[in-house]
Amino acid sequence: MNEANPSTGKWLNRNVFAFGLTSFLSDFCHEMATSVLPQFMQTIGASAAALGFIEGVADAISSFVKLGAGYHSDKIGHRKTWTVFGYILTAMSKAVFAFAFAWPLILIGRSVGWLGRGIRGPLRDAMLAESVSPQDRGKAFGFHRMGDTAGAVAGPLAAFGLLTWIANHPGMMEALWRWVPMLSGAPGGDFRVIFLLTLVPGILSVISIVMVTEKRRAPKKGMRLMGNLRAMPKDYRQFLLAVGIFGMADFAPTLMILRATTVMEPQMGLIEASRLAALFYLLRNIFYAVASYPIGALSDRFSRSRYLAVGYGVAVLTFMGFALVVSSIWWFILFFSLAGIFIAWEDTVEGIAVRDYVDDTLAGTAYGVLGVVNGIGDFVSSFMVGLLWAGVGPAWGFAYAVIVGLLGVFFMARVSPGGGSAQSEAP
Repeated sequence: MNEANPSTGKWLNRNVFAFGLTSFLSDFCHEMATSVLPQFMQTIGASAAALGFIEGVADAISSFVKLGAGYHSDKIGHRKTWTVFGYILTAMSKAVFAFAFAWPLILIGRSVGWLGRGIRGPLRDAMLAESVSPQDRGKAFGFHRMGDTAGAVAGPLAAFGLLTWIANHPGMMEALWRWVPMLSGAPGGDFRVIFLLTLVPGILSVISIVMVTEKRRAPKKGMRLMGNLRAMPKDYRQFLLAVGIFGMADFAPTLMILRATTVMEPQMGLIEASRLAALFYLLRNIFYAVASYPIGALSDRFSRSRYLAVGYGVAVLTFMGFALVVSSIWWFILFFSLAGIFIAWEDTVEGIAVRDYVDDTLAGTAYGVLGVVNGIGDFVSSFMVGLLWAGVGPAWGFAYAVIVGLLGVFFMARVSPGGGSAQSEAP
């Protein structure tokens, strides 16, 4: 759709609202399925190793497809069509789990879903950045991240609410299997209902992304990926280096959940400790959602790179809390809350900062490179923390994150602010 750039006027325009609503619905769909996936895999006899393999493959697909998708959108001059396609893949992929009787079909569904996330991510961010004026990008990205994370809160709540409702209304299962007879009597039937119902928010997310309008550009048939990469400004390369260093400390939140579970288990048992750890994770997501908008909005007032370094510092403090942990509910409430704040800071401000360094012609490729750098960092950090945890103890794994995270803070604080960020001093 070839329309004028909607960046004029108020920052909360049609595009920004549509992106926020779409991300809310899509993450609702994703987290609704993810919150019950481990339990479902147990019912079909899949191991924890299979789950780890599935997540690793899906993460790798998502990270590396981002670069290709971003570059391709820069070359063809438009992004909306591929963004919609990415959301379609994500919307449909979770329902595939309902028909799984062994883990390979879950691998296929997860891979398709994360392929969709990889396609849409850099394209959506590039379109969002060009939908508002530079001084309002912080507000726009903060609003988008708030919607995304609100979905991450609502999805698990909906899943557990539905499981409770299904348990109290067994007749619902019989009625449903009249429509899907091949699943009648299959193990994990309650979870299969959840997977099928993810189609509702998933399809709504596709409808809402269609509301977005796009400023098309002339195709650049002679554009080459290596040429785009070489054209990245020096300051942006330094920014990516700092992001990558910190990323090697930023381990998966599931390790925080495991840390809380193992610490609380001796005094309350595995089941209660697991339930409490799940509530801590929900608390993290709530803080993530609430903090995203104000953090994004405040980023417009400061040197973006130094402001991001402050957020990295909050992360290091959080890592330290999980290294020097004590068996106290209040301790975990504090540090899971900080975990929500720092990930809101990291995800929101990294996305905003890209356009401080590159213009619209390279935006897709630039967001794709950021996705690859973060993907590699995620793999290294979780692998190293897990390896040290198994080898010498959990405190050593989190201590590694503290040390590498401090290096990330140092390097980010030294990165030159891009042309679009505020020039006042960082807080």
